Amino acid sequence: MPDNSAIPRYCDAEVPPSATRHDLRHVPGTSGLPIVGQTLEFLRDPLSFTRSQHRRFGNVSRVNFLFCERACLLSADANALLLRDREGIFSAHDGWTPILGDLFPHGLMLRDGADHKHHRRLMQPAFRKEALDAYLERMQPHIQAAVRAWAGQSQLHFYPAVKKLTLGIAADCFLGLELQSEIDAVNSAFTDVVEASTAVVRVPIPLAGRKYARGLRGRRFLEDFIAARIPDHRRGTANDLLSQLCHARDEEGAHYSDEDVVNHMIFLMMAAHDTTTSALTTIVYALAAHPEWQQRLRADVARIGGERLSPEQVEAAALTNQVLREALRLYPPLTTMVRQATRPFSIDGVDLPAGTSAAIFPVFTHRDPQWWSEPDSFDPERFGPDRAEHRRHPFAWVPFGGGAHMCLGLHFAEMQVKAVMHVMLRQMAWTVDAGYTMPYQLAPIAKPRDGLPIRIESR
Repeated sequence: MPDNSAIPRYCDAEVPPSATRHDLRHVPGTSGLPIVGQTLEFLRDPLSFTRSQHRRFGNVSRVNFLFCERACLLSADANALLLRDREGIFSAHDGWTPILGDLFPHGLMLRDGADHKHHRRLMQPAFRKEALDAYLERMQPHIQAAVRAWAGQSQLHFYPAVKKLTLGIAADCFLGLELQSEIDAVNSAFTDVVEASTAVVRVPIPLAGRKYARGLRGRRFLEDFIAARIPDHRRGTANDLLSQLCHARDEEGAHYSDEDVVNHMIFLMMAAHDTTTSALTTIVYALAAHPEWQQRLRADVARIGGERLSPEQVEAAALTNQVLREALRLYPPLTTMVRQATRPFSIDGVDLPAGTSAAIFPVFTHRDPQWWSEPDSFDPERFGPDRAEHRRHPFAWVPFGGGAHMCLGLHFAEMQVKAVMHVMLRQMAWTVDAGYTMPYQLAPIAKPRDGLPIRIESR
């Protein structure tokens, strides 16, 4: 008979424990300021930070940011080594836990080995085509209503507007929420949790630790809110993501515990919502700054037809997909990814000891001139079949990670971006003021510091 118990917890026997962290004094680099190291420099401008490191020290250097000394790895080969991890050297759990462990404990990104594989396999049906089609149907009314409201305005700060839309979509598709008061409460708590991930002071003390304290309070609210709804979702037959996780079973009958469901839901909301919000903002800015591309996409949307994108038309939006890829190249939602080595390893001619905390930087490799022509320019044709610059190295473009930890929700994010752009391009045109350059904040998630003001012409 199948064992209907919850799936097993993290097993030290299956995942090698972290080695004692050794110093990296043999690696060229600097430690920055006392206590905070180079954290503030990184948070201020990750792209400038990594370019400076590469110019001064090359592909491998020593840095001190996000609460510990790390090896800064700045090559596509390093991306491949850490993300593919064919020899099982690197721990995602030990890499991310100092940064995200309090805010997103036991999320899929913070699991290793057989434990990660089991949780991921159990989650996969929630992101297969049948489930994605149901999510697309659920999100369409939200998109139609939001774009109709935007098109009725002459100007709009796009980032807060699209953030409200994507959070509303997540509240419906993921949690099945309908009451606006509940949606607003969840969105507020969720925003506090994400913002807390960049807090330099990691203790909830007055003033200095206020951001982190808000994040921890938001986390507790979300835990209680989701846990209270699990019994009804286990009994029901809804097609939202919470219901999918509540009903998930593997071939032996194992399932997620209530605690697992809560942890996965909070993490998935962050991963799915922030990627699409960031990408949509970058796309809208780029299409305003490059009106010829806005017109090309509008013509392609007219070719596809329909007031809203159907599941069958998602694949047909190939040109929108090129623009999305270019947006994710220029401003990847995760500027850095971290792992901790459980054994010694070598990269780019440098030997690094067991216990090394290693960081790779998509924000750097996505603009490495070794792989990209005019890397700072917006040029979606680089992803077209004639040029295919992203195929020059399989790990030069890694906005969704790679290997066993490749983002499970990448098709959900792609589908949502295409659905929003389809309706926007049909109902409105937009511009920015002459000479305007959007001021980006690249960490924790790429977003405009000024909310991206656009001017709108209804169509």
